[in-house]
Amino acid sequence: MTKILRCAIYTRKSSEEGLEQDFNSLDAQREACEAYIKSQRHEGWTLIEKQYDDGGFSGGTMNRPAFQNLLKDIESGSIDIVVVYKVDRLTRSLMDFAKIVEILDKHSASFVSITQQFNTTTSMGRLTLNILLSFAQFEREVTGERIRDKFAASRKKGMWMNGTTPIGYKRENGKLVVIQSEADIIKTIFNKYLEIGSVPKLMIYLRNKEILTRKGKFFSRGHLYRILTNKVYIGKIEHKNEINEGLHDAIIDIDLFEKTNKLLSKNTLIRKNSVNAKCISLLKGKLFDDKNNYMSPSHSNKKGKRYRYYLSQSKIQQKTDNVGTVSRIPANEIEKFVIEKLKEYILDKRTIQKLFEQHSLQQQNFILEAMSNNDLDVNFIRHSIIKVILSKEQVLITISETTLKEAIEYIAFKSEIPSIQNFDDNTLITLAYKIRISSSVKNGCKLILGEINKKCVNETLTKAIAKSFYYHKLMFENKLSSEQKSNSYINRIMKLRFLPKEIIEAILTGNQEPDWTIDKLYKLV
Repeated sequence: MTKILRCAIYTRKSSEEGLEQDFNSLDAQREACEAYIKSQRHEGWTLIEKQYDDGGFSGGTMNRPAFQNLLKDIESGSIDIVVVYKVDRLTRSLMDFAKIVEILDKHSASFVSITQQFNTTTSMGRLTLNILLSFAQFEREVTGERIRDKFAASRKKGMWMNGTTPIGYKRENGKLVVIQSEADIIKTIFNKYLEIGSVPKLMIYLRNKEILTRKGKFFSRGHLYRILTNKVYIGKIEHKNEINEGLHDAIIDIDLFEKTNKLLSKNTLIRKNSVNAKCISLLKGKLFDDKNNYMSPSHSNKKGKRYRYYLSQSKIQQKTDNVGTVSRIPANEIEKFVIEKLKEYILDKRTIQKLFEQHSLQQQNFILEAMSNNDLDVNFIRHSIIKVILSKEQVLITISETTLKEAIEYIAFKSEIPSIQNFDDNTLITLAYKIRISSSVKNGCKLILGEINKKCVNETLTKAIAKSFYYHKLMFENKLSSEQKSNSYINRIMKLRFLPKEIIEAILTGNQEPDWTIDKLYKLV
């Protein structure tokens, strides 16, 4: 007797375009699959009534409602065969496909593509499917790159391509057009902030005057901060740290915008340095991993203590195929490293001579002395640094000679620091440092232990090696007391005498691995 095989048809379409038609792409896929199942009736194939249709969902993710229902039914054992029109209807990701095959195998189910006639129950079928999905994934990535390039080119031309249009504007043919009634609100926000000098007080003022957002709600603090710092209101288009001239009209003049942002920066600095201030994230908006994913400041609390760290957006968004070599780093570690390297660069006489070549030697020495005697504050660091890229093997710190000079003048001559980083690409300098990230973990984060080229003699390890030789000498000379012979510490430390010669030499010369500890050395004996 032929075994009954319960078949489920899965259909998918990336866009919602055309789904309103009486007979759409999903219907066409289903009709073809139904015909194929009927042709296999002699094999015991029978179609179940439940339908699994995802309209307007990308194949690059598994987070699709109908698809998730399909997986649940497979896991419950109510489906034997999944039938699709083409492989890429199921998924366009090789990683996701591997997970799907694992689920199918676990529940003794198989997968069939009617136009390609593949069956995952055979090794050859899986091999062919993997090759085909590689091309499907490649096609998706190339399409994504094409779209991103098109958007980037459009932004450089000053066009508004996507996202919610900011209050004050509407979008027409890729261009922002001013809505006068909303533009008046924006002008009020900027002028009143300069007058009041506080975002919380500005929020109260707007509530009392019943000035509302586009959706008829009160303005929140975050919304007001975004408005006051949004360069779109001075006729610019900003995307991923790139600023281009927009095709739209400005609502606010540059002078008012700069005054507003200068006051914002001043208030932020006062707030961050106050007694009740929370921890400062010095590299917020400037730290990226080696796949150019922004690393967001975050924190966790343990036993009443706050631990700060930076976490890659690829990790947050679970984009596992785009995670850099370092996805999480303690904030104090990377901030301390960057500050040290920045100060080293500044305190080099050649740096001061290059930046202030128009000044006399006496003035240059005065600047160098001022920089030596003063700490680098938040304003200095954030204005000097353009970008920091972190990888497992190196840290790249990009600075601009223009903004660095302005920051040095701020420290040495007590001048006002500009609220905006204006610089030319020709002034950019990248400082590269080869580093070693230890395998030790503290609070779930890997630690930077220093530069590879910098030798550092570890006193703890050196003393331990010296003690091991010393106690061995006493033992062979029969000078160990009975108390020393029974001492567990001495017995353990004596084991280090038998470490390989090259390891002992590395420790004594400062060439040991940065994460070596005495406990690790015991394991090497």
